[in-house]
Amino acid sequence: MLNLLDKEAIDFKKNKRENAKKELYNDLQQKRFYHTNTEYSILEKIGNTPLLKINNITRSLNPDIEIYAKAEWFNPGGSVKDRIALNMILEGEKNGLLNHSKTIIDATSGNTGISYAFIAAIKGYKVKLALPSNASEERKKILKAYGAELIFTDPMESTDGAQRVIKKLYEENPGKYYYPDQYNNTANWQAHYKTTANEIWKQTSGRITHFISGLGTTGTFVGTSKRLKELNPSIKTMAFQPDSPLHGLEGLKHLPTSLVPGIYDESLVDEMLEITTEESYDMVKKLAKEEGLLVGISSGAAMAVCIKLAKYMETGIIVTVFPDSGMKYLSDRFW
Repeated sequence: MLNLLDKEAIDFKKNKRENAKKELYNDLQQKRFYHTNTEYSILEKIGNTPLLKINNITRSLNPDIEIYAKAEWFNPGGSVKDRIALNMILEGEKNGLLNHSKTIIDATSGNTGISYAFIAAIKGYKVKLALPSNASEERKKILKAYGAELIFTDPMESTDGAQRVIKKLYEENPGKYYYPDQYNNTANWQAHYKTTANEIWKQTSGRITHFISGLGTTGTFVGTSKRLKELNPSIKTMAFQPDSPLHGLEGLKHLPTSLVPGIYDESLVDEMLEITTEESYDMVKKLAKEEGLLVGISSGAAMAVCIKLAKYMETGIIVTVFPDSGMKYLSDRFW
């Protein structure tokens, strides 16, 4: 008859085998998901970004709280949007909606456009993008360098205005364009469901207790949260948005006053948090000076929200996403 210690040892080995099987399955799924049939292609380097522990800014917090961030600027196009742009382009090709007679068009705040543009350059597609005219100069120059045609829209209308312009363009001549429509395309959140979430799970050895993400297209939040909750239903998935319709957080939406993306799933939101533009700017500078991390504005917002949440916690493993680096924002005045 097995004693208690023997039974615990058997259970431990069984759980270890099951977790190893899950990790192997997730790795295979991710490889299949982004397989581009191009040996040594830079597209194969999309995903599997580092998970960084935030050490210095968190010193005043309870020592039983850990905060981690996915460093998405390690993607070849420089942002988290490489994941979704590649998946939407691959889906378009797979479904026969995209071929070389068509131009890829979409609305963007900058990052998804950059991802479209560099992937299109590799694959030989033309790209036309609408983005608010107040997008940083660095983003505009990068897009032009990749050969994208740009349409600048009213900055007061944010990306909502850019969406309206592209939708009208597509409706006038649908046969001329492939319109992925990142705000309403399920391939957006599915990219994060298949990759980002599984990477986080593996990199934290399943210890993650809280996931925090900003809302733009909402794909990062929806896809990552959906998968993490399947892996462990007790994980808290929390979203954040700017505290005001008039904000300076490029890429983020104030949902009550914006066009709500069709892929958004409110049922996944355990708690909705808000952040000010000023708090986000301050955190960008703090991350650079105290952590040696030069990140973008939405990354600063994510970190500020994590700190706010952590102050009310006693223990936990918080994971967020830093969508891009600060290199595309150096011309912004807040520096």
